[in-house]
Amino acid sequence: MVADQQPSPNSPSRLIHGVLTERIIGVFYDVYNELGFGYLESVYRRAMEVALEDAGLSVAREVPCEVVFRGRVIGVYKADLVVEDAVVLELKTARAIDPNHEAQLLNYLRGTSLELGVLFNFGHHPQFRRMILSNHVKANRTERRP
Repeated sequence: MVADQQPSPNSPSRLIHGVLTERIIGVFYDVYNELGFGYLESVYRRAMEVALEDAGLSVAREVPCEVVFRGRVIGVYKADLVVEDAVVLELKTARAIDPNHEAQLLNYLRGTSLELGVLFNFGHHPQFRRMILSNHVKANRTERRP
């Protein structure tokens, strides 16, 4: 790159955890290409865990995310995977990514200090969606509550 050129707005180096998510997405396609579609979500979760570790990334499985209502914990979700203590991964085996899947991932982000999540669908056609919920937005939302 020429010294005075800026990376494009969508280049991995300009996105939050862009280089990391690029690696994770590559692992997703590797797993999809090896296994294809049709397995249960638990099979893909374990395969992603193995493949991410093989790629040199740290992975935590079924990470608890608290649901807080009026200052009290009323429930706990479990995020499928968290990579490098930075990115929440939610895995699906559906016909297509659905708004309910997106809402689920955003709720996981609300329950953690993490700002980035990626939703992966191991359906007939592989799909992913990168989602951000900044801590600034989370803090503003909390401040407006009574």
